[in-house]
Amino acid sequence: MKKVGIICGGFSSEYDISVKSGMNILNNFPNSFEPYLILLNSDGWFLQESIENLLPFNPGNFSCYNKDEKIQIDLAIVYIHGDPGENGKIQAYLEMINIPYVNSGPLASQLSFDKWYCNQFLSGFGINVARSVYLKNSDQTVAVKKIINELELPVFVKPCDSGSSYGIVKVSTEEELIPAVERAFGEGRAVIIERFLDGIEVTCGVYRTLDGPVALPLTEIVSEKEFFDYEAKYEGLSQEITPARISVELTKKVQQLSIEIYELLQLRSISRIDFMLVENVPYVIEVNTTPGFSNESIVPKMIGASGKSLKEFWTEIMAAEI
Repeated sequence: MKKVGIICGGFSSEYDISVKSGMNILNNFPNSFEPYLILLNSDGWFLQESIENLLPFNPGNFSCYNKDEKIQIDLAIVYIHGDPGENGKIQAYLEMINIPYVNSGPLASQLSFDKWYCNQFLSGFGINVARSVYLKNSDQTVAVKKIINELELPVFVKPCDSGSSYGIVKVSTEEELIPAVERAFGEGRAVIIERFLDGIEVTCGVYRTLDGPVALPLTEIVSEKEFFDYEAKYEGLSQEITPARISVELTKKVQQLSIEIYELLQLRSISRIDFMLVENVPYVIEVNTTPGFSNESIVPKMIGASGKSLKEFWTEIMAAEI
């Protein structure tokens, strides 16, 4: 029986969310595998043998010892939100030490993780994205009036390389722009200022099966906040309606576009693509190669709406990806 290491934790603000996602995957994994939770944090690598017992884990040969028993991990699932998993660093390392993994590769992960570069890539294929301005370092002079004239208020200010809506601010006045940019640079090395899209927010999960990519039912997001920020996502301040309250025709259009994006970016396993529907035209907001998988997350709810259990879902993924 193959031993699977579900790697979670990481170095970003999303550490706790990643651990919750990893635990949920562990608890719903196919019976034909022997799964283990592997924690990565600033103190090192650890294999969680039980809630109380963390074993020092050797990333050099991907193994550890529980007393006299050697636990050798055969393949990995990287479920770190943010750095160094969602941006592809762990995947690149796993390739160097010849450990197979069930994830999008380093290039696809890095490209998808950077909101600016991903949207520019997709735009080159004729896919609609919001107009935006890119700031590459915190010392860059922000031409406030020029940006506002080009994009119009309100705008969204986002760190390019962060997730779970950390550091994202909706800016409605000229005076709010500079503080929002400074806050975003606190979460990422680059910042994108994006034109506000007024429409219906939906998101679509896509995963690979033996028969090819499959799109899950769409979820419509109605935030009680000004936008779908961290509190809205994880503290119950939003309605997540599955299936989305849009026409069958528009649903199929978004699902097909999601599969097209999944293939263009050469993604693997589960990904989630977020859209804003403006007058029935889908605009990509961002692509998530490691979407939340906790009990509060959207993707498990999509899977439930599709009629599958989480265990059946991961059984399909493992059959397709190994």
